[in-house]
Amino acid sequence: MRVETRGQIKTGHRTGDDMDIRDVLFGDLAVDRWPEDSSIRQTTGEPWTSFVKARDFKTSGELDKAKQSLHQILSMSDLESRHYLQAWSFLRALGEQPPAHEAKHVYGVVIEVALEEGVDIVAAYEDHTARYINYSGAGVFWDHPNDSLDALIEELLDAGRRTVEMIGPWEGARPEAPSTGQVRLSMLTPLGLHFGQATYNALSSDPLSAPVLNGGLKLMQGLIAETGENG
Repeated sequence: MRVETRGQIKTGHRTGDDMDIRDVLFGDLAVDRWPEDSSIRQTTGEPWTSFVKARDFKTSGELDKAKQSLHQILSMSDLESRHYLQAWSFLRALGEQPPAHEAKHVYGVVIEVALEEGVDIVAAYEDHTARYINYSGAGVFWDHPNDSLDALIEELLDAGRRTVEMIGPWEGARPEAPSTGQVRLSMLTPLGLHFGQATYNALSSDPLSAPVLNGGLKLMQGLIAETGENG
């Protein structure tokens, strides 16, 4: 676990560094930003090597080879959940949609609560990593040092899975952070972003969204408790 302080995330106005904090959570960065530095393949190996290959093939117009590199990533085991999301995001950009049995696989859930001071964010992933980013810019980065939060992460993911089965994917680009007073629940799948947005009271009283919201709150409390114990 890491406890870090970064730039504040504001609604409607964010600096470049602030944007990176939020943007990397969704597994949908542009192909030239994952990774941003192509030389990373020389020092870190897979899956970065295959991501850079896919980028190079796309640039040269060899789209079938680009897709092959991305499918190679999907066949790799034990990667971070966001790698699988990024591979599917790139494949969709190349015109390929996931098969039905994989389309609504929930690799992660991101909850954004827009306060007057800024945005609180809780994110959980299938690889049992998690993030809590406070509006102040302080962040808890849980990289699964142990299994103490596994149950809370699975509870949130299960709620997200039930929600995804009832709603369709967002068709456009990922929206900016929600405006003050709004809460957004985002489920991350190979088919793309599925989300619901409303006030806290509206979501907490809805039988479909309430378990996601409550799961996020419990995970946030768990991450803060781990900070108190280990930070």
